[in-house]
Amino acid sequence: MSLPPSVTAPIPTQRLNPEVACRKQQIEELKDELRNELKTTARKSSQLLNFIDSIQRLGLAYQFEREIKEALEDMYQTYNLDGDDNDDLTNASLRFRLLRQEGYHIPADVFNKFKDDEGNFKESLTGDLPGLLALYEATHLMAHGEDILEEALAFSTAHLQSMATDSTHPLAAQVTRALKRPIRKCLTRVEARHYISVYQEDGSHNKTLLQLAKLDFNLLQSLHRKELSEVTRWWKGLNFAKTIPFARDRLVEGYLWILGVYFEPQYSLARRILIKVFAMISIIDDIYDAYDQLPDYMKPCYQALLDVYEEMEEEMAKEGNLYSVQYAKAAITRQIQAYFVEAKWLNQEYTPTLDEYMSNALVSSGYSMLITTSFVGMGDIATKETFDWVFSDPKMVRASCIICRLMDDIASHEFEQKRGHVASAVECYMKQYGVCKQEAYDKLNKQVVNGWKDMNKECLKPTQVSMPLLTRVLNFSRVIDILYKDEDQYTHVGKLMKDLIASIFIDPMPI
Repeated sequence: MSLPPSVTAPIPTQRLNPEVACRKQQIEELKDELRNELKTTARKSSQLLNFIDSIQRLGLAYQFEREIKEALEDMYQTYNLDGDDNDDLTNASLRFRLLRQEGYHIPADVFNKFKDDEGNFKESLTGDLPGLLALYEATHLMAHGEDILEEALAFSTAHLQSMATDSTHPLAAQVTRALKRPIRKCLTRVEARHYISVYQEDGSHNKTLLQLAKLDFNLLQSLHRKELSEVTRWWKGLNFAKTIPFARDRLVEGYLWILGVYFEPQYSLARRILIKVFAMISIIDDIYDAYDQLPDYMKPCYQALLDVYEEMEEEMAKEGNLYSVQYAKAAITRQIQAYFVEAKWLNQEYTPTLDEYMSNALVSSGYSMLITTSFVGMGDIATKETFDWVFSDPKMVRASCIICRLMDDIASHEFEQKRGHVASAVECYMKQYGVCKQEAYDKLNKQVVNGWKDMNKECLKPTQVSMPLLTRVLNFSRVIDILYKDEDQYTHVGKLMKDLIASIFIDPMPI
């Protein structure tokens, strides 16, 4: 069975633009102006909460890391001293979400005051759409055992779904989008592209912030186009489209995946390393998955893979971080060994138990390897201790692998079974427990939900590694949630994938 083609729309090649230098200068001036605004905004005010939220949703948090960190630290200390009993639902929910996102363990019982004497959320809240939306977004930061957040999620979801049917309501579009993709699970660049338009329609928007968001989006888009153009030349030089025509040719889609992990300019080298490994493992995955032609087809792949890791060694030698490549090599070796186990199961027509399957599938998902490799090229922040942490099977990484494996299996198992693929988690669960497909979906989706709770808990201070590293792991899960929520958008390139590629790579933000 043939695979769907890749996106064929040309990505504009970035040429030297005499306006870029002027834009950069303009951006710096706007940043200085906004830094002053951040410093002078009252620390406990709803204005500051909304200011920080807008900065983050517009994709500008990386430009104001220190200022946001200081403001939220001060907000947390003030909260611990005085509490915030005067908060309405919107402010209480927004403060909770912003502080949890930063790693502060704000107790979930802050929402108890919105319950009545019988322990239910007050009926009066049902008419507060902004408050319900803020509460809904806050609940996606829940960890295990936070029953009040489970109740808040059910309460807010039910009423938002009802309100979303009223297309005349000014927040209807925002509610519909949030129900589909809450902020916690959204990629920064995707959310920025969307939210710029939403923010622009808000009559109270900060004109300086909006202007910076547009300029910054387009400047980063120029950088990402340039990077994609360079890696495309490398990819075309390998000529896999002709020598291995049955495999998925997904360089552009893969680069979008990598941008989901990190888009910031300081991680350009890390992206260049990771996209090459990603592209190679995608080809190797297809060879192992569906074809009995391993020796001949693996020769050019194996040589290209060696070349990628040799280039990685050269780059890391310059950076003084050569040790990181040894971890990356160990991770890719383990990955290919997991593919071999699956190929053996397929050849033997063997359906393992779910536990047996998952012990191998969490490796074959590729996420453990990709997370390890994503740290290569990130600079001094990724220490030897960081790589030791990744290889210790920490709960954060394991949760991301579970989310990847199970969402992938649920979305793609029917198509893959038609191609003669090894049994997925769905088939393993159905056979082991003698249940129907839908019951298997429900049970596996519950594990995905638990995976998000695990990650939320692991992101709370004190953390085992720094937040910028944990954010990469979190972002890997966000990519999966977008591309595999309803169907396998990576294999079956549909409207969602094409729209994402157009909005992130092709169409600049109108100034």
